[in-house]
Amino acid sequence: MDTADLLERSYPGRRAELKRDIFRKALSLFNEQGIEATTIDMIRAECDTSVGAIYHHFGNKEGLVAALFFTALEDQARLRDAYLDAAKTTEEGVQALVFSYVDWVERQPEWARFQYHARFAVTKGPFKDELAERNKTRNLRLRDWLAESGRAAELKALPAELLPSLIIGQADSYCRAWLAGRVKGGPAEYRALLAQAAWRSIRVDALPDC
Repeated sequence: MDTADLLERSYPGRRAELKRDIFRKALSLFNEQGIEATTIDMIRAECDTSVGAIYHHFGNKEGLVAALFFTALEDQARLRDAYLDAAKTTEEGVQALVFSYVDWVERQPEWARFQYHARFAVTKGPFKDELAERNKTRNLRLRDWLAESGRAAELKALPAELLPSLIIGQADSYCRAWLAGRVKGGPAEYRALLAQAAWRSIRVDALPDC
């Protein structure tokens, strides 16, 4: 959809034009051919550039996959933080987390599809430590929000590391099904229902399931 806008946000300016082009073509090939089947030479041919230029920017294919993955995560986090900053209550904050996730996936389906496919390769590959450090920085705003005064009193006594999964888990599952073509309704169509389910799963006064 607006892949170009995402890349312009992440890598603005004329000097980054080649990098943006490599990203665009690599993203398309990874999604169409698969990450394992796509080669640097295939990407070079699509970009009409040299293999050396690609290696100069990214080191190798694993570096290019990781760079794409990090770009997607950072753009997703920008939207999340913007939504979270506008939330005035804990319930609105939970809604913001779900809404931002769902909206980003629906606006950026190609990036989201790649993100799902590449997650294992990045978390288990040579860039796993960099991913861990980036995740710490990326989630500072979320940790600060969860730690704000009075927040804990509204939420069940749950491990902090479990909360993001409880909040986003159902939305993530539906988004994956939509991207795979297993369901027809766009994620945004159900964003309110998904947010309500997330809030019920963590609010302290929620009734237990019968």
